Amino acid sequence: MTPGPVRSFPPALRRLARRLAVLSGSPAYAHAGAPPPCDAAHGTPRRPSPAQPAAHPGPALALPLPPARTLSPVLPVVAVVALLGLPLAPGGEGGAGPADALSALVVLFCAVRLLRQRRRPLSRTSAVLFGLPVAGLALAAMGASSPGAGLSGLGRYLQIFVLVPAAVVLLVRDRADFRVLAWSFVGLAGWQGAVGVHQFVTGTGASYQGETIRAVGTFGPQDVMGMATVVSFGLICATGLALGRSRARQRAVAAGCALALLAPLALSFSRGAWIATALTCTVQLALAGLRRALKIGAVAVAAGVILVGGFGVGSAMLQERVSSITQVADAPDQSVTDRYTLWASAIAIWREHPLTGVGLKGFPEHRDAHASLALSSGSDTDGAGSGFVRQPLLSPHDMYLLVLAEQGLIGLLALAGGWLAMLACGLRGWARVRRSGPGLDCALVACGLLVWQLIDFVYADIGGPSTVLTAVVFGLVAWWALVGGDGREAREASEEALAR
Repeated sequence: MTPGPVRSFPPALRRLARRLAVLSGSPAYAHAGAPPPCDAAHGTPRRPSPAQPAAHPGPALALPLPPARTLSPVLPVVAVVALLGLPLAPGGEGGAGPADALSALVVLFCAVRLLRQRRRPLSRTSAVLFGLPVAGLALAAMGASSPGAGLSGLGRYLQIFVLVPAAVVLLVRDRADFRVLAWSFVGLAGWQGAVGVHQFVTGTGASYQGETIRAVGTFGPQDVMGMATVVSFGLICATGLALGRSRARQRAVAAGCALALLAPLALSFSRGAWIATALTCTVQLALAGLRRALKIGAVAVAAGVILVGGFGVGSAMLQERVSSITQVADAPDQSVTDRYTLWASAIAIWREHPLTGVGLKGFPEHRDAHASLALSSGSDTDGAGSGFVRQPLLSPHDMYLLVLAEQGLIGLLALAGGWLAMLACGLRGWARVRRSGPGLDCALVACGLLVWQLIDFVYADIGGPSTVLTAVVFGLVAWWALVGGDGREAREASEEALAR
C-alpha cells in the first residue's frame, strides 16, 4: 500500500511529534521560520545545497531559564541597621559605635561600586540637595574655635546628612529594596522594644522617678532617647506598610507589628517621641484616605486604652507623664526648665552671630555666658547596667536652634531648606500613586519618617549611637523624593541591569 501524506495524521499527533523533536534536539527545528518537513507531502527527498553547511546535531532551542538575581546592594545598609541591636558597653559616653564604623564602609563600598560601573552617580537635583549643606558646613567649620573641633563636627554632619543618605540613594535599586530597609526598621524596633518591655517588667531599666523601670533597650541610660527613636521609626514604617496596597497577609503582619510597638513606646516615657509619633501617624492616615483613617484611628485608640489599662502600677506613671505634657508652661519640671533655658541661650548666641554662627561645636563654650541661673549643671542618669552619671548639657536639645547658633542663617537655610524640598518632592510622589499606582506604602513610609524627624528636631538633636539611623532615614526619604516617587525607578532599574 502506498503511504499517504503526513497530513492525514490527526493534528494532535503532529503537534506532539513537533514537541518531541524540539526536546530531542532535532536540527530541523533549529530555525523557527523553517517549515517542519513532516508537514509537507512526501516526495523527492531534499538534498542539502553545497553552499549551505549541514546542520550540526545538538540542542536546538535553549530552555527559558530566569536570570539569576544577584544579591541586593542594599544589604550593607541593612547590616548597619542590624548592628544597632547589639548592646553597648555599660557606662559608655554614648558616642559613635560599630554602626557608625560600618556606615563609613558602606559609603566606601558605594564609591567603589560607582567607579566600577562608570556612570553618573546622582542627578542634578540630588547634587543640589546634597551639595548645599556641604557649603554651609564648610563655612561653619572654618569658624570653629579650633581646627580639631571644626573637622570632627564637619565629619559628623557630613556622615549624617550627606554621605550616608547619598549612599542609600545610590544603593536602593527599586521599591523592593526600599521595603527591605523598611522591614529592617520594624525588626530592629521589635528587638529593642522587647528588651525595653523586659526592662520595665523586671525593673532593670533606666532610672525614672526613683525606680529603674524606664525602657531604654540596649542603648543604656546615656542614650535614653535611643530606644524611643528606634521604636518610633519601626512603628511608622509598619503603619505605612499596613496602609499600602501590598498583599493582605503582609498588611496584616505590619498592622500587628505597629500595635505591638505601642507598648515599648509608652514605656520609654518619652513625651517628645509620643507627640511626634501621634502626629506622624495621623498624617499617614490622612494621606492613606479619610475613611481608612477613621477606622484605623478608632482601633488605635482602643488598643492604646487597653495597653495603658493593662500596665497596673505603670499606668499611674504613664498618666502622670501624659498629663505633664500640658503643664510645660504652667508648672514645668526641671527637664523642661533646662530645655527652655537652653533654647533661650541658643537664640541669644545666634543674635550675636546671625549669619555664620559661632562655628561647629561652639555652643558649649558660649552657653554659660548666655544662660540664666535656672539652668542646672547637668542631667542625672542611672540604671540599665550603668552606674550613676551626671551628663553635662552640651546642646540646646533643638536641632534647628543648634544649627542656628553654630552655623547661622546660612547653615539653617542650607539644611532645613533641603529637608523641606525633600518633603515637597515626597508629597508629589505620593500624589502620583495615591489613587491606583503602586508604591503607596513606600510613599507613606518616606513621608512619615521625614515628618517624624522634622517634629523630633524641635526638641532633640543629633548625638549618640542611634544617630546613624537618622542618616539611613534621610537616605530612604531622599530615594523616594528623588527617584522612587518621580517615575525614574524604571529607568534606574534598566540602567542597573545594563551595568550588570
